[in-house]
Amino acid sequence: MTPVVVSIVVLVAMFVIATVLPINLGALGFVAAAGVGVLVVGMSLDDVLAGFPGDLFLILLGLTYLFAVAHQNGTVDLLVRWSMRLVRGHLVAAPWIFFTLSAVFSAIGALFAVAIVAPLAMPFARRYGVDLLLMGMMVVHGSLAGAFSPISVYGTFVAGVVGPTGIPFSPTVLFLAPLVINLVIAAVLFVVLGGRSLAGVRVVHHVPVGGPEGQDTGEDAGEDGGDDAGEQQEAPPVDRAQVLTLIGILALAVGTVAFGLDVGVLSLTIAVVLGILCPAGHREAAGGIAWSTILLVCGVLTYVAVLQEAGTVDYVGQAIVALGVPLIAALLLCYLGGVLSAFASSAGILGVAIPLALPFLQQGAVSAIGLVAALAVASTVVDVSPFSTNGALVLASTPADVDREAFYRRMLVYSGIVVVTGPLLAWALLVLPGWL
Repeated sequence: MTPVVVSIVVLVAMFVIATVLPINLGALGFVAAAGVGVLVVGMSLDDVLAGFPGDLFLILLGLTYLFAVAHQNGTVDLLVRWSMRLVRGHLVAAPWIFFTLSAVFSAIGALFAVAIVAPLAMPFARRYGVDLLLMGMMVVHGSLAGAFSPISVYGTFVAGVVGPTGIPFSPTVLFLAPLVINLVIAAVLFVVLGGRSLAGVRVVHHVPVGGPEGQDTGEDAGEDGGDDAGEQQEAPPVDRAQVLTLIGILALAVGTVAFGLDVGVLSLTIAVVLGILCPAGHREAAGGIAWSTILLVCGVLTYVAVLQEAGTVDYVGQAIVALGVPLIAALLLCYLGGVLSAFASSAGILGVAIPLALPFLQQGAVSAIGLVAALAVASTVVDVSPFSTNGALVLASTPADVDREAFYRRMLVYSGIVVVTGPLLAWALLVLPGWL
């Protein structure tokens, strides 16, 4: 077999193995890169390792470290409490509060925004009678809405892959397209799953939203509750570590967006400074660094570098162009990313789908800006699947007294609908009209 065929077979095998066995796809990527690169393509090991994405490694390390610190010192819980006070305990706003929190955390660099918000949102939904599927999917779609901001992990990753090629690229479109599409999906879900029935219901907004079910609040949720309901329950005071963390997150946003500072270096610097100024709990926070995701992304991209050296990327691009119908080829690329991502990591799929599409994009037959945004949406909107990371986190956050099997089946039905319609929607809105 030719190096191109071998590299494709190995790539398929990687995804199959990572799906059926508990082996990190990135670890498989490093092994495959060394094996295929040295034994099949004829590269030296130094050449293979030259494909390691050091800049992206630093971004992932810095962002996940910083938000592990924020989670450890209670800054995340603080933001949730403030959010519920902002809407004065109106239950109808709760799904949107958690959607917004997840979106904001994701947009400013929290790779696992769902892991932060879902354990707070799901018990809250159970306690106050909000549909669990509605709340869980609002959290996931919120995370996906902010996932491609210019300072997020996904946003910087796509920019790092597409930017150096000279292909037309718009960080603004990449950010706004997933934001608008996921916002629209969330609005439809809110209506279909009974969100409007929550209007007029009030909750005690000083109660910690992540508390155990059955906790005595001193006052039940009910209609027309007084504005001061639950005021006797004092919220914990804001401490020095939380104030400094909020300042650090603001500095990250301003420094990277307004001054173009490196996301990885700045976020790591802020995390280290917080550790120096407020060392309590910092050792535990270091354990929250998303090493498995760092391994996944870096391993996959190292193998992608071998694919490029072997000529596989050019081969696939030429095969797509040879279809002769650019719009159909673009649709197939969207479905390829969407279907694979429903059963694997979106970061890993993006790491493969976008490089494979680059030769096709260079032909100029369809809008490069539109197709990159469509691939981003198609490869992430299916994260509602219980087989993907975000969907699994929601399922794991379901309270113990809930029939988890029945909830799993509801998630499966919804994710099936999204897998079928999501890539088509992204293609129809971002590629077919040709307006980007």
